[in-house]
Amino acid sequence: MENKALTCRILFLGIALLAQACAHAQPATDAAYPSKPIRFIVGPGPDSLARLFGQKLTEAWGQPVIVEQRGGGGGTISAEAVAKAAADGYTLLLATGTHTINPSLYKTSYDMVNDFAPVTLLGATPFVLTVHPSVPAASVGELIRLAKAKPGTLNYGSGGSGTPPHLATELFKTLAGIDMVHVPYKTVAAAITDLVSGQLQVMFTVGPAGLPQIRAGRIRGLAVSTGKRSDFAPELPTIAESGLAGYEVFGWNGVLATAGTPRPIIAKLHAAIVAAMKTPEVRERMAGFGFEPIGNTPDEFGEFVKTDIARWAKVVKDSGAHID
Repeated sequence: MENKALTCRILFLGIALLAQACAHAQPATDAAYPSKPIRFIVGPGPDSLARLFGQKLTEAWGQPVIVEQRGGGGGTISAEAVAKAAADGYTLLLATGTHTINPSLYKTSYDMVNDFAPVTLLGATPFVLTVHPSVPAASVGELIRLAKAKPGTLNYGSGGSGTPPHLATELFKTLAGIDMVHVPYKTVAAAITDLVSGQLQVMFTVGPAGLPQIRAGRIRGLAVSTGKRSDFAPELPTIAESGLAGYEVFGWNGVLATAGTPRPIIAKLHAAIVAAMKTPEVRERMAGFGFEPIGNTPDEFGEFVKTDIARWAKVVKDSGAHID
């Protein structure tokens, strides 16, 4: 019996020592992060923010951050690459509004909530409701009245079916009770070219893309899509204050890691990104890209993603939007 009791004590001691070793092993691994290059994967849209923050993380940690383009599939290819990656913080996604729209339009191999670990929302940019100068509307109210008087005669453009500007317009149509015809383009630049030439009458442009044309008088800006006036175009009212209560939409970029990435690594990523965001250089460059810095917490960003998925799901359902 004594030998058996001794054996049990040795066994329990071994288990305790093993548990203690395991408990210390994870923090040691997390503390060493990053010890190799990090991949920052970009899908739809420009990679300017990925390169900006990738550079700052490289400077802070001495490990290269490699920006990798994974276009195609409306953003599903880039998201899948991160969802299926090792949960170690070495593969990040530059997420956009397209990624939270996709669950309503595509059958994906991943779940936007359960397969990703939120890090932070980097920034937001307004859409600008614009019209060709030939359109007899100088305000949101006048555009709505015109569209109601001539249903189905105004064409609006976007950079493709299922993109945020497309669905921003569909939400606008639903709330205003109007009918306009969607003309999808392969690129935003091609759509803006036709808006300037008068082939299109209406378009929600991303702020940085549309403002130069507005300032040059080639197109007319009516309002911004955000809940408050934008620093990039303070002279433009919001759509909500122009009479369409409850309307608020914006473009955004954020950082997601793979689900299961240790919390200490997420915290380290978040701290480094937010620290960079507070510097005058980064804020100035983000403003140049048309983004207002945000830098919220991982939990706040996670809730934002859930809310955005639900919001776009309703817009898709109500409008009947689909991928061509």
